[in-house]
Amino acid sequence: MNSFKFPKKLRLLKSSEFFFIFREPKCIYSLQFNIFGRINKLQHPRIGLTIAKKYVRLAHERNRIKRLIRESFRLNQHKLPFMDFVAVARKRSVDLDNVVLLKKLEKLWQRYCQLS
Repeated sequence: MNSFKFPKKLRLLKSSEFFFIFREPKCIYSLQFNIFGRINKLQHPRIGLTIAKKYVRLAHERNRIKRLIRESFRLNQHKLPFMDFVAVARKRSVDLDNVVLLKKLEKLWQRYCQLS
């Protein structure tokens, strides 16, 4: 049975890990998010988040978006290829409510599954 926990090993924490992805990313874009990914040598996917104040002004909105991205990743981690991902929120992500935002993220994860 799959575990749907979100331990520290599933997170990108160091700037060097982010730079690794941005060197040669496989990109998937939408109006609300850009998700960059790169194959890792681990046996699980990992995620890092980038949400700029320039695009999402209010802290509670940034926190809401981060929470939803993490939740979406946690629920889809067993379907995803063994890649490191960086999710970048864009301006239009603030305008969506939680349900629609989760559906958009679900579609992006599905597109990554089809890539590999």
